[in-house]
Amino acid sequence: MTGKEGALLLRYDDVSFTYSGADGPSVKDIDLSIAEGRCVLLCGRSGCGKTSLLRICNGLIPNFYYGRVTGNVLYRDKSMLGMSISDIVSIAGTVFQDPKTQFFTTDTTSEVAFGVENLAVAEKELGRIVDGAFKAMKMEALKNRSVFALSGGEKQKVAIASIYAMNPAVYLLDEPSSNLDHDTIGELARIIGLLKSEGKTVIVAEHRLYYLKDIVDEIYYLDDGRITRRFTKEEFLAMRAGERRSLGLRTMNLREESPEADQGEDGEECLRLENVAVFYGKRPVLERVDLLTKKGECIGIVGRNGIGKSLFVRALTGLHGDCRGKFMLYGRSAGRKERLKHAYLVMQNVGYQLFADSVEEECRFGLEGASEEEVADVLRRLDLYKYRKRHPNTLSGGQKQRLAVAVSDVSRKDILVFDEPTSGQDYESMLRVSDVIGKLRREGKLVLVVTHDYEFICKTCTRIVHIDDGMVKDDFALGGGAVGQRKLQALF
Repeated sequence: MTGKEGALLLRYDDVSFTYSGADGPSVKDIDLSIAEGRCVLLCGRSGCGKTSLLRICNGLIPNFYYGRVTGNVLYRDKSMLGMSISDIVSIAGTVFQDPKTQFFTTDTTSEVAFGVENLAVAEKELGRIVDGAFKAMKMEALKNRSVFALSGGEKQKVAIASIYAMNPAVYLLDEPSSNLDHDTIGELARIIGLLKSEGKTVIVAEHRLYYLKDIVDEIYYLDDGRITRRFTKEEFLAMRAGERRSLGLRTMNLREESPEADQGEDGEECLRLENVAVFYGKRPVLERVDLLTKKGECIGIVGRNGIGKSLFVRALTGLHGDCRGKFMLYGRSAGRKERLKHAYLVMQNVGYQLFADSVEEECRFGLEGASEEEVADVLRRLDLYKYRKRHPNTLSGGQKQRLAVAVSDVSRKDILVFDEPTSGQDYESMLRVSDVIGKLRREGKLVLVVTHDYEFICKTCTRIVHIDDGMVKDDFALGGGAVGQRKLQALF
């Protein structure tokens, strides 16, 4: 699906930008021309400047993120840098990496209507537009839902629908697949194809690449803020795996990957669940869960968006109390407080658990016994040492995720739980997170990972627990032959 190339729509003309207080520019000397109706991929290592390029186009730079801009961005030969935000929203709509940061209301229908209402659309027309957006996105089941009760993937779909309802010419998608399951990523690909068929221009900043292989028209690779390479789709797909990995890029074909984590020796029993049920309000999300875990395992918790995986691991760690059944730790009954003493959770949205004024202080915040050497070592292994004096909020999304992983490494807990730890991570960063988890396993820790990342599972996990329809559907090891691999591939 290549789409028909139209007239020149958008042009970056020698654009550079430096955030206020930053040591150097985030993007440098950008020259980029994009034709109408094209799908353009911006790729590169975490922190290379992809998100900044999108912010320059949607007006957040320099109207919200202050700094020095040079050069120009032109839409149909008219400068966007001089436009008001109200003018830009009719041109460019953005879906952020964390969609809930762009929500303004408390229910899904109002959220999809919000942007259109601000364009002064008549009430009768408003209802037709909102219904059309829900239908086009195939998300009628999400109407009139609380945005606080949605999974990460469901929030992403609502964010896309809210932009679709406003009908901009340009769609800017920042890591749109980062928290989506495999089926929903397929739906995202369908939506991008739909936008192209309607003549829209789509610019995607992304690490997870495989789902774009039939949609993307041209690819721009950024390195340290500069566009250093340009590929046609054919050139990009023909790239050898070694070259792609040397650029820090993810696979274009999931079937090239296979489980490779060392199973290790059979460890001591750690956490056991017997007939556990987990509730959200009065509704049971999971029931009849029996699970035996051992030290040194890395268990991948997989399943569709909104199925209850995050709630399940919160119950495991003691952070969610509305559950029934027996939890046992090292053969003894373990209530919430006992589990909280032994477990550490890296949340899907790590912004909720970053509190300190610098990266290195964050690694010691509220923890006892973390030495300077330990902190420096884990920051180096996660490629964060050079940022150790920076405030966590100045990091990219992927860097924040790795910082939370660093904190877990020095927490001295027995059970480490990671909820989507590779969202926003390039190939090399994904390997660094995998390396830290391997170290934790060798130290005898129990690791559980909620993830939709097939590559990461293959590199890291020794066992899979598949959750669906309110229960554990399957529980299987990944080592010891092709059976585990076939079962894993069936889920992706």
